[in-house]
Amino acid sequence: MSNAPEATRAVVTPLRVAIALCLVAPFVALLWVGSYARKDPALAGIPFFYWYQMLWVLVSAVLTMTAYRLWQRDRRTAGTPRAAGTSRAAGPASAATAEDGGAVK
Repeated sequence: MSNAPEATRAVVTPLRVAIALCLVAPFVALLWVGSYARKDPALAGIPFFYWYQMLWVLVSAVLTMTAYRLWQRDRRTAGTPRAAGTSRAAGPASAATAEDGGAVK
């Protein structure tokens, strides 16, 4: 018998599809240059080509934050443990203190 851990298959869920859409949308919107390669409508004298791209900077940040929050929710509902060293509350055994010179035990 082998002690090797069994590989688990990734499960496609509606939540993970929403995460993928949040991350792919900016790429599709900005790589399809023909959809926004024009001057009109101008916004405060700025051609559409420029303000459309700048708008996507903000939209991309919001979509990335949304994808991250959805990913956190997915990890909590899946019941998978956090990666090593990423727990929010470090226990007393791993906390660096002034008493031990700041060394991590």
